[in-house]
Amino acid sequence: MGRDPPRQLPLDYPMKDTTLPWYKDGLRFKCTGCGKCCTGSPGYVWINESEIKALSEYLNIAPEEFVRRYTHKLGGRLSLKEDPNNFDCVFLKSNCCTVYDNRPQQCRTFPWWNENLKSRQAWAETAARCEGVDHPDSTLISLGEIEKHSK
Repeated sequence: MGRDPPRQLPLDYPMKDTTLPWYKDGLRFKCTGCGKCCTGSPGYVWINESEIKALSEYLNIAPEEFVRRYTHKLGGRLSLKEDPNNFDCVFLKSNCCTVYDNRPQQCRTFPWWNENLKSRQAWAETAARCEGVDHPDSTLISLGEIEKHSK
């Protein structure tokens, strides 16, 4: 009785990565509303057309007016402006986001950014800047939920 040789997969066959990340058991986070993620060192909050539309509607101004007043162009992309003295986001007032319910996707997905999740050390560095990371009153956020926000 002859056996068929093992089947060879083509080199370009898509392989599923079954390696689970270091945070496979979840991570603890609870936004405290401290505003620290919206201030500090200079950074960029990239926004797209749909976010401009939503924010301009929320602020009851034309999208062109929103772009002129609240954004600046960097490398062909639009980013929210910052206060030049302290680098606060243009929408941060008294440590509160004045557009919280309409904030850009980049803000909505913090702290689930790839650079914060790349290692335990990166997560610890994020915790040093954000009191909500590993906060005593935080809930455990599942791997599935983290991945939903980090894509």
